[in-house]
Amino acid sequence: MALLITKKCINCDMCEPECPNEAISMGDHIYEINSDKCTECVGHYETPTCQKVCPIPNTIVKDPAHVETEEQLWDKFVLMHHADKI
Repeated sequence: MALLITKKCINCDMCEPECPNEAISMGDHIYEINSDKCTECVGHYETPTCQKVCPIPNTIVKDPAHVETEEQLWDKFVLMHHADKI
C-alpha cells in the first residue's frame, strides 16, 4: 500500500529528501507521494522513513486507494532498483 500525505502537512521539507525512491514531491499546496514509486521503504528500511522524520503525528498514512501486499511492494522495489539484473 502506498503512503499518502494528508492536509496536516506543514511543508517542513523533512520527508522529500529522505525518500529512497524519490516518490515525494511538492504538489500544488503540500507534498505528495507518487503511488507508483512508493514502496513504504520496503527494500530499503524497516519502516517508512517519511513517517519517521515527519514532525506532525499521523500526517503520512497508508493510502486506502492504493492497497498493495508486502509481495507487491517488493516486486515494485525490484523493478525500480534492479530491473537491469532481471
